[in-house]
Amino acid sequence: MIEGPSPAGQPGPLDQWYSSAGVRTGIRRVLLAEQEEGKTFFPARLVPYLEHDEVRLLPPGRQRELTVRHLYQFLLTTTHLETRMVNRAAEMIALGQSGVDLPVPVRMDAFKVYCDEGYHALYSLDLADQIAAVTGIAIQPCDYGGLVTDVADAGRRLMPGEPRLARLLQVVVFETLITAVLNELPGDPSVVSTIREMMRDHARDEGRHHRFFAAFLHELWVRLEPSLRVQAAFAMPALISGCLGWDVEPVRASLRLAGLDEDTAGRVVRDCYSGDDGEAADRKKQICQATVRMCESAGVLAVPGAMEEFASHGLL
Repeated sequence: MIEGPSPAGQPGPLDQWYSSAGVRTGIRRVLLAEQEEGKTFFPARLVPYLEHDEVRLLPPGRQRELTVRHLYQFLLTTTHLETRMVNRAAEMIALGQSGVDLPVPVRMDAFKVYCDEGYHALYSLDLADQIAAVTGIAIQPCDYGGLVTDVADAGRRLMPGEPRLARLLQVVVFETLITAVLNELPGDPSVVSTIREMMRDHARDEGRHHRFFAAFLHELWVRLEPSLRVQAAFAMPALISGCLGWDVEPVRASLRLAGLDEDTAGRVVRDCYSGDDGEAADRKKQICQATVRMCESAGVLAVPGAMEEFASHGLL
């Protein structure tokens, strides 16, 4: 898969990890009773189905429950992504099994990412549990790993016979998208401050991970055989879109708990998740900006036809 000499060691974005990483210096975020002050647990603008006609007919209390359960899904999907997607790829890099001959300091940086992600999974689950205790809104017993499964299936479909490369591309994409997603909440004063603070903590770590994986993509790309560059370049847009997906099964279950019947819940899901409208498309393009710039910088868009493939997915 890989050709070319080993890269020279360079100063990395995780050099100050021992004094700056959340797992080293952070505090446990404890939920306060701010819901009494009229604050929300998740912005309504980021819950697509709240504006659906069927959902707007629900009592305010039921709509609030939907918002809380949407946050649960965000947090618990994060625990799956961090442990099952990011850490498995970080482990490959750290153990020298990525196909790129990296110096030991860079491999140790991958272990730092591994430590960070386990901590992110821990405090995501911790916060969800705290919210359930304070609000009395139970965490529904769903499989929150559907997005991980979908992205893994996409990798196998798009990169047949290259499971290692698919996994590496998936983690590069996800780790360069997540910072933009996390940064949507900390500046929103309508959201409970403990949630905003946790998202800000997470975003700080992920900003460093973004730089680490962007550098890794550059090292990986120059060592790929030409035929694999073509395959990878055409896979990247679908992987980016896939990482921005949303598992609709927990949504469907949440709508049923809110009082909608099965047919109505299914119709709401289809109406809200069957395609990108103008606003959703603009948000997707905004979140993807840094990831697309990274791909361009690494040379992904220089592959003939790649730019058109990115454009067909609404990324340009």
